[in-house]
Amino acid sequence: MSTTVNFKCICTLLFLGLAFAPSISGNRFCLIQIINKNGTSAPLYAEVAETEEARRRGLMHRKEMPFNRGMLFVFEFEQRLNFWMKDTYLPLSIAFIDKDGVITEICDMRPLDTSVIRSKMPARYALEVSRGWFAKNNITQGSRIPFHGCVGK
Repeated sequence: MSTTVNFKCICTLLFLGLAFAPSISGNRFCLIQIINKNGTSAPLYAEVAETEEARRRGLMHRKEMPFNRGMLFVFEFEQRLNFWMKDTYLPLSIAFIDKDGVITEICDMRPLDTSVIRSKMPARYALEVSRGWFAKNNITQGSRIPFHGCVGK
């Protein structure tokens, strides 16, 4: 086997290990593909916050996040969701997502702002990304996320 093939194999394994390994916070990452209204898919590595503690902590106290990463908040059932930016230093956008994976609303949020952002409709999921990521990838209300095993239905 050549050195080039070994190097490619090692790089691929390293990439997969980092992409799906638990984050520093202990949450796992999941690669999701968000499909815009034109049918174009945008990949995003989402840290999954599926426990009460992980959802409460969210992205608080973080000073940086790669542009192609985000945090997916998973709730047990659809409900009106409330978020704020207390102790969150990153400018973010949030998408509220229904039980079928359809984005119902996107809002921009300001760092350290303690005013509450409330979903207008019941949502089962919320996805926080760097502000500008949704616009750059043409992700709007009506875009969809086929979770494909990333989260339980």
